[in-house]
Amino acid sequence: MRKLIFGCGYLGMPVAAGWAAEDATIFAVTRDIEKSCKLRERGILPVIADIMDPGTLKNLPEADAVLFAVGHDRRSNRSIRQLYVDGLQHVLEHLPTGVKRLIYVSSTGVYGQSDGTWVDEQAECEPIREGGQACRQAELLLRSHPLGERSLILRMAGIYGPGRIPRRRELKAGLPIEAPSEGYLNLIHVDDAARVVIAAEKHARVPDLYCVSDGHPVIRREYFHELAALLDAPKPTFRTPPADSPAAERAGASKRVSNRRMLAELGVELQYPSYREGLAAIVQASLPSSRK
Repeated sequence: MRKLIFGCGYLGMPVAAGWAAEDATIFAVTRDIEKSCKLRERGILPVIADIMDPGTLKNLPEADAVLFAVGHDRRSNRSIRQLYVDGLQHVLEHLPTGVKRLIYVSSTGVYGQSDGTWVDEQAECEPIREGGQACRQAELLLRSHPLGERSLILRMAGIYGPGRIPRRRELKAGLPIEAPSEGYLNLIHVDDAARVVIAAEKHARVPDLYCVSDGHPVIRREYFHELAALLDAPKPTFRTPPADSPAAERAGASKRVSNRRMLAELGVELQYPSYREGLAAIVQASLPSSRK
């Protein structure tokens, strides 16, 4: 088995580890020489290329499965649309013909519902934020390409895990959180997200798509109260964010993402079935007494 990963980062790395445990040969595309060395140390074969530079993609390795899990670096001089849509287009134009499955990591940001309604794979997509719009454009691009017939789209809820718990510093310091206290958060622990990717590559039909979440949406206020209690921090307070800020944009959408189809068809048993178990495990692991 040969796997090729574009975006071997917060999600891509645990997916690579899971595939490697099954004796797959893992290739990962990076444009960073320093990162290529770190990948090699982990048994991953680096491919020096840049999805925004098609000329570097001409000699991609053969692979039976491809994961496109590219994230947007706000420090980049590329827009999120350029990276998600144009970058995917460049990859599709240069992938070897032997690819059997392409897994595209999208986002539940493709849904723009704001009334707290439940959404699933059949719900209407009307994204309101730039990231959701770019993901939706990339989905449509993929479906229109010949490889679309061999593709899986995974619409990921907010991925959290070790080193990625928003607002932890503010809570510990007793600072107000610049975000609305209402509205739903939809989450998935990074380890469970990786399990879903691996299970989808094995078991899902193609073409198809799945919503990936823990199925337990939570009101922002409740989430931050739970986190504050785990951190032994003051109870959270909230401050209305500026109207043009990313926090305000995120608050514009409020929906609850169903994971019923994912659980029923992919046979995944979540290690962290809600944010409560996930946060508790992360905070416990970060305590000094839990370190050797």
